[in-house]
Amino acid sequence: MIKELSTQFSSIAASNPASEASKASIWTRRAGVALAGSALVAVCAHVALPLNFTPVPLTLGPLAVLFLGLLLRPRLAAATLTAYLAEGAMGLPVFAPGPIAFSGLAHLVGPTGGYLLAYPFAVALISFLWRSTGRGFSTALAAAAIGNLAILACGALWLGFLTHASVAMAFNLGVLPFLPGDALKIAAAAALATGCQRLRRNAR
Repeated sequence: MIKELSTQFSSIAASNPASEASKASIWTRRAGVALAGSALVAVCAHVALPLNFTPVPLTLGPLAVLFLGLLLRPRLAAATLTAYLAEGAMGLPVFAPGPIAFSGLAHLVGPTGGYLLAYPFAVALISFLWRSTGRGFSTALAAAAIGNLAILACGALWLGFLTHASVAMAFNLGVLPFLPGDALKIAAAAALATGCQRLRRNAR
């Protein structure tokens, strides 16, 4: 009898309009976070400096990716960067400025395609790694560094495939020039994320 009442109560709660409204509110909030996060990456991607010795520009886009990985949960982080790629594929001006030939969907198969397509995986990896630790500054640095290396590796592999370059040449064009700047981005993302975490704790 008690078991039957419990089952009936569960079915009623599942169909409760208030519960459905709460779920809708959660999904709306997550969609808003994903759109705001993709907008942040887009703004940072437009802070770009072309380099005359490589087809890959120097941008602040990876900084936003690393920060979102430390800020959001893995699924939401991956969804945010997937939304970013979808926006770019549809022709929205969210990617770093480049040749007109590599706009929209073509951008994803251009010289920077490997870096871009690595974003959802890397951001989820960063989020998972940091949430598996004590969430301190040093672990934020480590998680962001691993995610950043994943982006660089995918970018260099695709660049080498696209240009038929050797492994050494792909490394020189797609990884080496960005290491000093990426070290600063990793440190900045870790500092921002731990600062936000401290603010959350103080606000409770």
